[in-house]
Amino acid sequence: MDELRVYRDIQMRTGGEIYIGVVGPVRTGKSTFIKRFMDLMVLPGIDNVHEREQARDELPQSAAGRTIMTTEPKFIPKEAVSVHISDDIQVKIRLIDCVGFMVDGASGHMEDDKDRMVKTPWYEDPIPFTKAAHIGTQKVIRDHSTIGLVITTDGSFGEIAGESFAAAEEMAVGELKQIGKPFIVVVNTIRPYAMETQELCRRKEEKYDIKCLPFNCDQLKQEDIQRIMATMLLEFPVSQIDFYTPKWFDLLPEEGEVKTAVADTAREYLMNVRHLKDVRPMQEKLTCPYIKKCFIETVSMSDGKVIFHLEVDQKYYYELLSEWMGMPVKGDYAFYRILRQLSENQTAYSAVSQAVESARAKGYGVVAPEKTEVLLEPPVLIKHGNRYGFKIKAKAPSIHMIKAGIETEIAPIVGDQAQAEELITSMNNSQEQDPKAIWDTLIFGKTVGQLVEEGIQTKVTRMSENSQVKMQEAIQKIVNDGNGSVIFIII
Repeated sequence: MDELRVYRDIQMRTGGEIYIGVVGPVRTGKSTFIKRFMDLMVLPGIDNVHEREQARDELPQSAAGRTIMTTEPKFIPKEAVSVHISDDIQVKIRLIDCVGFMVDGASGHMEDDKDRMVKTPWYEDPIPFTKAAHIGTQKVIRDHSTIGLVITTDGSFGEIAGESFAAAEEMAVGELKQIGKPFIVVVNTIRPYAMETQELCRRKEEKYDIKCLPFNCDQLKQEDIQRIMATMLLEFPVSQIDFYTPKWFDLLPEEGEVKTAVADTAREYLMNVRHLKDVRPMQEKLTCPYIKKCFIETVSMSDGKVIFHLEVDQKYYYELLSEWMGMPVKGDYAFYRILRQLSENQTAYSAVSQAVESARAKGYGVVAPEKTEVLLEPPVLIKHGNRYGFKIKAKAPSIHMIKAGIETEIAPIVGDQAQAEELITSMNNSQEQDPKAIWDTLIFGKTVGQLVEEGIQTKVTRMSENSQVKMQEAIQKIVNDGNGSVIFIII
């Protein structure tokens, strides 16, 4: 990740104030890390010469051996200094050193074989050095830092074995986890690239579920610190995850199988993602039969927002279209063909829709002819008295719709009176529970619905072709020759 972007993102996540609490067991190189960090990252960015020299004078002391060098929490520098990272990035940086949690084998906390007593700002009376170190370290973790850095060691330098740091290390990690501040673990070692060191870090990552990096704090380089800061960013919490789906996905039924399965998959992913570091490793959770592909569009380190794009299999899109249109849609070509057909049908229906509505409402409707349907005959000369003129005859088809009520009945003979009454009672009871149930009642192998449809169809087709022609001629006479009223029609 670009160095400037790292600091810009951290600036936004911490409100522009980066207070790094450097904690962990005693004698692990916390002060050494702070000195290297200040030398490489902070001091060169302080423009004011006086402030830069003052900050240098405030750097902690460090040395090898068993003796504890830090005796109290220390803010370095005493006041947070504004550091210009670039033209548009200015952050306030302050590191916080602390004694650390005690480990077996360290010295400096005892005096004449007794607990060394020290005065602290938290109690009026002196308290044991070990207790003061514990309280001070807790305060750095809980009250003063915005992000944490646990410095531990494998025991490869100094005179204390690596196993001796385990309990204090666990205590520091536990404190940071309890309050939920972002942090990582750095293993201070003289063999950062050795296989056994890499394996040690892997075990710690598995144990704490926190990123663990090996470095030699005494030989830190700028790119090492950049890597540490970039890794810290991944420990910040995810604030929001947006899932973008195809537009047509929104039209699916809320309780439908496809939308429910995709929503459940997204919900399971959300339950497993807490920090930015989880976003990509947990991406495998975003799988279900309906998701064809998913990819991350954005992971915003500055505010913790993540954007996913989910591609849902197109076949469910065509299934949706098929359901809506009442006909199979198997691809884009078929869809466009159906659209064209429906458009033509819509144009045709719009010409007769008013007549249909009128026929349903009043019993009679007329479709007036379109201009394109009107045929004009050639003009002919006419004489009116001693004057002359001309006549043009126009012909056009009109469609007349008549609503005619059709009556049909079914009257099956089912047996004696008791059997008939029993069947009637059964049908009435079914209809009370479900008004549509009577349509499915079986009578001699056919449903009531089928028998009624057959009766209606028989009546509809009963008018002969000859009668239809005569009815057409009668309406034409009424329209063209009548005065708007009908006395009687003889067919």
